[in-house]
Amino acid sequence: MEKILDRKIKFIWDFKGPAAAKTAEHYEKHLQEYVLNEELKFDTTGFGHLSDMHSIAFLVVAEFEMIQARDDLKPHRGELYLD
Repeated sequence: MEKILDRKIKFIWDFKGPAAAKTAEHYEKHLQEYVLNEELKFDTTGFGHLSDMHSIAFLVVAEFEMIQARDDLKPHRGELYLD
């Protein structure tokens, strides 16, 4: 059974408007830098285009890193990440 602090949390940032796709792709580069600078347990980042006017960037963190990363990065929302 998985221990509570071993769960993965996916932080999500929403970008809307005509520049959403480029903004999400650019923001993901900053998330990659954060992973390296903070030496996070996981290096999973990415972006996705949900529509012409809505894109996301995301970062997966270990639950024990969640509070610090949340306070540093201020994601719009989060969810459990299931591989």
